[in-house]
Amino acid sequence: MGAFDQLMAFQRETEALAQISGRLGWDQETMMPRGAAEQRGEEMAAIEGVLHARRTDPRLAEWLDTAEAEDTVAAAQLRHIRRSYARATRIPAALAQRLARVTSTAQGIWAEARASEKVADFLPTLAEVIELKREEAAALAQGGDLYDALMDDYEPGATAASIGAMFDRMRPRLVRLRAALLEQAPPPKLDHHFGQEAQMRFSRDLAAVFGYDFLRGRLDLAVHPFSSGAGTDVRITTRVVETDPFNCFYSTIHEVGHACYEQGIDPDYLLTPLGGGVSMGVHESQSRIYENQIGRSPAFTGWMFRQMLDRFGDFGVASPEEFARIVNRVQPGFIRTEADEVHYNLHVMMRFDLERALIKGDLAVADLEAAWNDRFEADFGVAVDRPAHGLLQDVHWSCGLFGYFPTYTLGNVYAGCLHQALRADLPDLDDQLSRGDTSAATGWLREKVQRHGGLHEPRAVITLACGMEPSEAPLLDYLDAKFGALYGL
Repeated sequence: MGAFDQLMAFQRETEALAQISGRLGWDQETMMPRGAAEQRGEEMAAIEGVLHARRTDPRLAEWLDTAEAEDTVAAAQLRHIRRSYARATRIPAALAQRLARVTSTAQGIWAEARASEKVADFLPTLAEVIELKREEAAALAQGGDLYDALMDDYEPGATAASIGAMFDRMRPRLVRLRAALLEQAPPPKLDHHFGQEAQMRFSRDLAAVFGYDFLRGRLDLAVHPFSSGAGTDVRITTRVVETDPFNCFYSTIHEVGHACYEQGIDPDYLLTPLGGGVSMGVHESQSRIYENQIGRSPAFTGWMFRQMLDRFGDFGVASPEEFARIVNRVQPGFIRTEADEVHYNLHVMMRFDLERALIKGDLAVADLEAAWNDRFEADFGVAVDRPAHGLLQDVHWSCGLFGYFPTYTLGNVYAGCLHQALRADLPDLDDQLSRGDTSAATGWLREKVQRHGGLHEPRAVITLACGMEPSEAPLLDYLDAKFGALYGL
């Protein structure tokens, strides 16, 4: 067996173990007894120790030195393994294990603090997570920017400077559009009870409409909706608010976008470095285009309106046009995951600035809640009313996911580019969506993006799919056109 074959056999076992670790994380958020948190932390630390040892195994260096790529797929496999090995060997094993243990425990502490609305109960653990992430960043950066080093784990090649410049270009148009929309009369709010079981039945049907394969996946409830897994085992979660069914339905569609990306990857890449999404920005492009450009389009919401009438009876909405405006209501809100398309990126920009300051050491954890509340009121014109609507709303920092937030907006930007190309290739898309048929749109995305997995670099995936370099302009043009039409601007 040659060096390349030995390397890939070893890598497949590593990928399988990583999937087991991910399954433990899924269980922790959905099924695990609350009293098992401390033990689960030890379990996560143990498996992280095994994974870190494999990812830094000296044989990897020997195989990489002698392995030869016979084609572009093999070359891409080697590129990913080299990158992973270079990063892993910079992080001490003890640090990797401690991070796994602390972040596993921190998620439970965050959930308890969020439920009890007690920020002080979470801050000591958050301070420990941040200190460990700064230590990890210093090991990875080797004298460079700490935040760039963390962000590279989620979006290879992106930098805080490039993301910050993009945000600076986006903010004026978003703020201008928001101001114009908020001057208009808002659509009515739903005033109806939507039972949990009925919501979950429709959520499962929506998942199937968007192509989610339940033979290789499942849908469960969690505090914070997420997607987990790859290949033949890809699981999603959603949440239910009985007065707000869109919370459930669009969380489901969003996570289905992530899951369909994983399920759509070429099966030949299973349990290899190419067998997962290439970056969080590209991953987010799939969840956001499923949720927004497809799922919130007036054409699709027209079909959805008829479905909801059949399932829930008269729920106080007079027409498909009014329903589309309700689904796409623009209003300042506390919760990022529930934000409309106009406000959403402003939430991300705020978190980007705060976590950069935390990692740099310019913002103390003790001052974080006040900084959050001040910034939120300045950006959204509303004072945070309680911690679960403020600092405690997102799970990301308890998980140690610093550098992750900017990929949400990058995903929106990528989705804007993909939507422009998709519309050009499928001129009758609205006719299909009005019948609840997403197959042409999701098939286009599977062919152009999903099947490639990690074959190409992140920006190259979008460039190849769209025939142009990614830019924020298509997203901003789409927002202006869509909301201008909905609000009669």
